[in-house]
Amino acid sequence: MTEKKTQPRKVVADNRRARFDYEIGEVFEAGIALSGTEVKSLRGGRATVAESYVSAKTGEAIIYNTFIPEYLQANRFNHEPRRPRKLLLHKRQIAKIWQAVEREGMTVVPLRIYFNEQGRAKVEIAIARGRKAHDKREALKEKDWARDKQRLMRDRG
Repeated sequence: MTEKKTQPRKVVADNRRARFDYEIGEVFEAGIALSGTEVKSLRGGRATVAESYVSAKTGEAIIYNTFIPEYLQANRFNHEPRRPRKLLLHKRQIAKIWQAVEREGMTVVPLRIYFNEQGRAKVEIAIARGRKAHDKREALKEKDWARDKQRLMRDRG
């Protein structure tokens, strides 16, 4: 038998700011409903999810404000760069997300867009709680200390 060649994940867009601004809770992997030109544009790797957010009000999870640039070779059949896109999740997952947002005041933020091993576009979303300014300063201190600690351990041998 021949083994399948597995490609590593190709991260297209990463929301690094989300890990600083929010305390990340549970993380979900969701498919995303895209048109053909959107997929081709994503493979170029110029998308952004920095200002994006997810809503799950109508029983569907929809990601808003994600920028996927137009595919230059598509002429008149191109897509709108910031259109709302449906996320493909199980009903239980959507219900869990919606309950967290409604009851606990959490937010749903996209963390990254990537292509999985099968070549399908996926969005990693997380249920998160917003951090206050003092929490952000504390997180920076912890991060700096962890980096210094690693440096000290490496220097000692």
